[in-house]
Amino acid sequence: MDDLYRRLPPTGFAPRAGELHAEGVPLSAIAAAVGTPVYVYSAARLRERVRALKAAVGPLGVAVHFAMKSNANQAVLALMAAEGIGADIVSGGEMARALAAGMAPRHVVFSGVGKTAAEIAAALDAGLHQINVESFEELRLVDEIAGAKGRVADVALRVNPDVDAETHAKITTGKKDNKFGIDASTLGRLDNEVKALPHVRVVGLAMHIGSQIMTPAPFLTAYGRVAALAEELRRKGYPLTRLDLGGGFGIPYENELEFSFADLADAIRATVHGRGFDLSIEPGRSLVADAGILLARTIFVKDAGGMHFLVLDAAMNDLVRPAMYEAHHDIVPVRIPAPAAPTVEYDIVGPICESSDTFAKRRRLPALAAGDLVAIATAGAYGATMSSTYNARPLAPEVLVDGTRWATVRRRVEVAEQIGWDQVPDWIGPAKPGQRAAE
Repeated sequence: MDDLYRRLPPTGFAPRAGELHAEGVPLSAIAAAVGTPVYVYSAARLRERVRALKAAVGPLGVAVHFAMKSNANQAVLALMAAEGIGADIVSGGEMARALAAGMAPRHVVFSGVGKTAAEIAAALDAGLHQINVESFEELRLVDEIAGAKGRVADVALRVNPDVDAETHAKITTGKKDNKFGIDASTLGRLDNEVKALPHVRVVGLAMHIGSQIMTPAPFLTAYGRVAALAEELRRKGYPLTRLDLGGGFGIPYENELEFSFADLADAIRATVHGRGFDLSIEPGRSLVADAGILLARTIFVKDAGGMHFLVLDAAMNDLVRPAMYEAHHDIVPVRIPAPAAPTVEYDIVGPICESSDTFAKRRRLPALAAGDLVAIATAGAYGATMSSTYNARPLAPEVLVDGTRWATVRRRVEVAEQIGWDQVPDWIGPAKPGQRAAE
C-alpha cells in the first residue's frame, strides 16, 4: 500500500502515525477544524521548489517571475516574495493581488493577449518592470496610453516562435495557429510601426510555448529561434537588452519523468546565455502543483450493479482540471490502509449534476466508506484559482501549513454570502415567501 503515496513529495505530504500528514499536521485535524473540501498547501515544499529552481538558473543570472495564474493566494505570493522572486501577471486583478502581497513592481511582468486600456494604464502607473506586448494593435494602444501620461513605456514583444511543445492542445501557446504573440514572420513591420510610436521603447523579446512540457527539446528550439530574432533586431539598431523565456516546465501527475531544472539551465546555457541579454523565466505549476492537495470526504459509496462510485463532497467546481483537460490526479486515502487491505475499483466522482464531474475512472483503491477522507494530489496549481461556485456550492477554503503551524489563508465562502453578491432590481421587487411564479 505504500505505493499509493509514492508520488507525494515527502517534504510536504507523507504518511505518519497511521494517517497522511501535511508536514507536521494530520490532515484529519485540518478537516475537523475547517471542513471539507479544502485546499492544503505545504510551505516547506513551496520553498524547496523555489530554491531548487534558483539554484539551477541563478548562476546564469536568470530572474524568476512566478506565473501567478497557477496560484494567486496572498499567502503563497507573500512566501514567493520572501524567497526573492517576482510575478508574471495576466490581468489587472492579478497585478493588484501581486502588489498587495508585497511583490515589488519592478519585479512584475504583465503578459496576456487581451489587456484593456484600463489595465495598461494601471500597469504604467504602478511602474511595472515591463509589458509583454502580443500584437501590433496592442503596441499602438500602449503608445497611446503612455503618450497621454507623458511617459515612454518599456515593452517586450512576445513573439510566436511556431514551436510545437507536444503538450495538451488546450495549453499549447507557441504554435502559429495559437492566439498568442506576434508571428515572427511579421516582425519586418516593426520598423514602420515603431517609428510612428514615440511613447514605447522596445527593450526585449518574450515567448511562451505552452504548459506541462516534460522535455527540454522544445525549449532548445524555441530559445534558439528567439535568440536569433533578437540578434537580428539588434543588428537593425534596436537596443534589446532583455529576453523573457516564459515558463511551461512540467511536473509528473502520473507516470511522467520529472522535468529537470538542470536540463532547463543547460538549455538556457546552450542558446541564450552569454549573449548580453538580461534573462527571465515564468514558472508556475512547477513551483506549486505538488505543494498542494485537495482534501475531500466521502459522502457515500454507490453500488451500481457491479460498478462502485466513490462520491466525494469535492466537485468539478473545486478542481476542474479532470473535467477540462482529462487530467490525472493521484487520489489516496488519508487513513493509511493495512498492507493486506482489500481493494475496490472505483469511479471517483463529485455531486454536481454533470457527467463530467468525475475525478477518476476505474481507479483501484483500498475499500472506503462514508466519512473517509481522501487527498487529491498535485492540486496546488490551477486548482483554487480555477474554482467556482457552480451549482451554488460554497467556495472551498485554502490552508497553509508550515511545520506544525497552520492557518486558513482563504476562508470558505458560503452560499448566504454569495447571495449577497446579487441584487434584485426595484422594478422586480423581492419575491414574497411562498409566492409562486404563476401568480
